Amino acid sequence: MGSKWRKVKLAIGINMCVQVPETVEHSSASIPSATTFSDCVSSSVHSSGYRSLTSTSSSSTLRLSRSQSKYYKGTCAICLTSMKAGQGHAIFTAECSHSFHFHCITINVKHGNHICPVCRANWKEVPFPNPASDVSGILQRIPSQQVGTSRSNSSINNIPEPAIFDDDDEVLDQQTSITPITNEVDHSIISTMEIRTYPEVSAVAKSDSHNNFAVLINLKAPPRSGIEQSNDTNDTNSSSSLAQNSRAPIDLVTVLDVSGSMSGTKIELVKQAMSFVIQNLTSSDRLSIVAFSSTARRVFPLKRMTDAGRQQALEAINSLIPCGGTSIGEGLMKGVKVFDDRRWKNPVGSIILLSDGQDTCRGYERSDARPYYETLVPYSIHRSNYDGLHIPVHAFGFGADHDPISMHTISDISGGTFSFVEAGDVIQDAFAQCIGGLLSVVVQEVKVEVGCVHPSLQLGSVKAGSYQTSLTDDARMATIKVGDLYAEEERDFLVTVSVPVDKSSDEMPLLIVKGVYRDLITKQMVGFGDNSEVKIQRPDVASDVVVSIEVDRQRNRLRAAEAMAMARVRGERGDLAGAVSVLDRCQALLCETMSALAGDPLCVSLSAELKEMMDRMANRHVYEQSGRAYVLSGLSSHSMQRATARGDSTESTSFVHAYRTPSMIDMVTRSQTMLLRTPLSGSSTPRSTRSYSDRQRRK
Repeated sequence: MGSKWRKVKLAIGINMCVQVPETVEHSSASIPSATTFSDCVSSSVHSSGYRSLTSTSSSSTLRLSRSQSKYYKGTCAICLTSMKAGQGHAIFTAECSHSFHFHCITINVKHGNHICPVCRANWKEVPFPNPASDVSGILQRIPSQQVGTSRSNSSINNIPEPAIFDDDDEVLDQQTSITPITNEVDHSIISTMEIRTYPEVSAVAKSDSHNNFAVLINLKAPPRSGIEQSNDTNDTNSSSSLAQNSRAPIDLVTVLDVSGSMSGTKIELVKQAMSFVIQNLTSSDRLSIVAFSSTARRVFPLKRMTDAGRQQALEAINSLIPCGGTSIGEGLMKGVKVFDDRRWKNPVGSIILLSDGQDTCRGYERSDARPYYETLVPYSIHRSNYDGLHIPVHAFGFGADHDPISMHTISDISGGTFSFVEAGDVIQDAFAQCIGGLLSVVVQEVKVEVGCVHPSLQLGSVKAGSYQTSLTDDARMATIKVGDLYAEEERDFLVTVSVPVDKSSDEMPLLIVKGVYRDLITKQMVGFGDNSEVKIQRPDVASDVVVSIEVDRQRNRLRAAEAMAMARVRGERGDLAGAVSVLDRCQALLCETMSALAGDPLCVSLSAELKEMMDRMANRHVYEQSGRAYVLSGLSSHSMQRATARGDSTESTSFVHAYRTPSMIDMVTRSQTMLLRTPLSGSSTPRSTRSYSDRQRRK
């Protein structure tokens, strides 16, 4: 029994590493030059769109039956082909005694994996590839008819998929299926949401008035608690429920660009990143994979990530080979269809969209870009659609050739975020940061109400970024729809009122702030903040007034975000000098503020962020290559108050992770322990710590 169990564990571990496509010498016999995209994606596919674990003899998937128990001996665990002596391949034997083809394991090591694909042992000594055997070089030797754009647009249509995607796995907790949930608010439940308010100053003299008096509202979600379900939970452990888990299970659909431009190292890095995502989902989470080029197909159904589900998902990912054009709209529609057709529903749903190019399947003019891009987003996921699916799209623009305007527009309309992944070697970190948040949702449907208490007050403005706000006709009450919050995630909103002259009292109540959210364990609406009343003192003479550094800090954040938006408009008009001037003036103003003079970390990071943007607007070429994407990713981050990946690292400067939560940090740390970080030639300082201008000077 022990031996059988060991073999099963070995089988599960075998395909944890990303499988690199074979070189032309080894693939020519197995993949004809006229192969269609469906042949590239999978040589053994079910009608539901994913490979079977028990495949035919021609398949490269795992064999788990008794008759095939000797399969592993003399077989490379990466390419799954024979390692017999005399076949012209060098063999590498690791310190854990497992052997692999030398060219296979060097490719694996090049991507930063120092863990044995079979036993998961950490290696101290690893083989380093010869420059001549670089991954990109190997992949570039694949004939163009196999990875290029010469295949017909209909080739991806050969991948079998049902007309209706109602073949999703049943969720663990049936209470989370699609059923109406009462909207009645239960105020008797003790809230764990935190709310803090900060008036601009603590006192205003009775005989004075104060126009646009600012009040900061700070929300903080509760931390994760409870027992996290292990990744190793098997199919039979169905007793786990949301109450036992510390966060809400997720339905995640990844929509991946597999056009011809993704060939080479790009697709392998995406496979590696997806492998990381798959391995960090639990058996209560469900994943579906959509691949798009000139057309789109669902290549893996919405399945729970049990041991078997993860293995099948890895096989579906490893089978992808780039070809064709780029139809972002087709891919997004297919991803939304997975949500539309599902029979069951996990509490959290999201789409991860990745593309390295521009939509080649529809024509448009740059001046008409925004209306065109809006047509790419199905109305059912528009956040303005009250009856919609509420599925945010977290978009990742990969490399210098993607279309950042389209990706930013898609994420903005759906309520997601846009990340700019400039360097391929940080795509896994970028995905890790995103799922670190998605896998830590603790509250949903958060809504905040701000009401005036004093009869003479009216609300002036409510600055809430991209979050939907509404103001009553008499301007005495405002509502902010926040939505989902990750564990320990914070939101800051700045509202203004005009404080009148008032000699009737020594104290003036200004606002009352309260809210509701849906508790993911009880499924009930919970009230919070009933006692969050904002008051100021009204002395005869205002002395010893306390000025709020928190309010000053948030004013600086909003000021910087507005400058970025203005600079972006000027940049699109071709006035890069004017754009840089806007950012420079804002930076100078920030340096003179109270919070900046006090050394506030947020102000320091905002100043550094503005400087980085100015460097990326130095000229038209730099702006087109990276400046536009960098600015849009920054705007996405500040408007949603959520971390995005920007540039060539997720850790290069403090502003990149200004909104990171502990769960995000933990997931990125996991990712980075798996990746090989190499410094620039001739320097001991990692490239990720240098600014854009520093890197440009070294080129």
